[in-house]
Amino acid sequence: MTNSLPFWQKRLLLILAGVAVLALMGLVFTAGRVSAGQEHPGGSSADAGFARDMQVHHAQAVEMSLLIRDRSTDEDLRSVAYDIALTQQHQIGQMYAWLEEWGLPQSSSAPAMAWLDSSAGGHHGGQDGAPAHTAGALMPGMATPEQLAELKSSSGVEAERLFLELMIDHHTAGAEMAEAGAELAETAQVRSLATKMATAQQAEIGALKDLLDRR
Repeated sequence: MTNSLPFWQKRLLLILAGVAVLALMGLVFTAGRVSAGQEHPGGSSADAGFARDMQVHHAQAVEMSLLIRDRSTDEDLRSVAYDIALTQQHQIGQMYAWLEEWGLPQSSSAPAMAWLDSSAGGHHGGQDGAPAHTAGALMPGMATPEQLAELKSSSGVEAERLFLELMIDHHTAGAEMAEAGAELAETAQVRSLATKMATAQQAEIGALKDLLDRR
C-alpha cells in the first residue's frame, strides 16, 4: 500500500505521475501546432536523435540511483542519488513529449548516437533513412548488464563505490552528449535543456567524486 511507503518513494511516485501529465500535455499540444503548419525536426535530425538517446541514457541513471538508495545508509549519497533520479526522470518526460509533439516515434532504426554524424537533415517528413543498429548496443558511459547485476547483488560500501564509479562514467559521457546536443540541435527547447543537462551533470560529477574519495 502507498501509505506504507517511505517518504522518498511517495515523492518519487508523485514526480512520476507529473511526468506522465507532461507527456499527455505534449500530445494535446501536438494537434494545434501541426495544424498551424509549424515545421518540426525530422526523424534523422539531431533534435530527435538526442531526445531518443538521452531518454535511454537517463533511464539507466534513474535505475542505478534507485538501486543504491536501497543498498546504502549514507544520507549524503542517498540524497544525491534521489536528486539524480527525480531530475532525470522529469527530463525523460520532457523529451518523450517533444517526440510526440513532433509526430515522431520514440524509437528508431538508427544506430545509437547516429545523430552526431547527421546533418540534422530535413524537417518532419516521417523518414528515417539511417542504417539499422546492432541490438543491445550501449551508448558511451552506460553500465553493462554485468555491472548492473553486480550493483544489484552488492551492498554497503561495496555497492556505494561501484555506484559512484559507474555514475561518474555515466555522467561524464552524458555531459559530453548534452554538449553535442546543445551544439547540433536546431530547436531552442532542445538546445536549452541540453545546456542545462551538461551544466548540472558536470557539477554532479564533482559531488560524486567527493563521495568516492571518502571511501
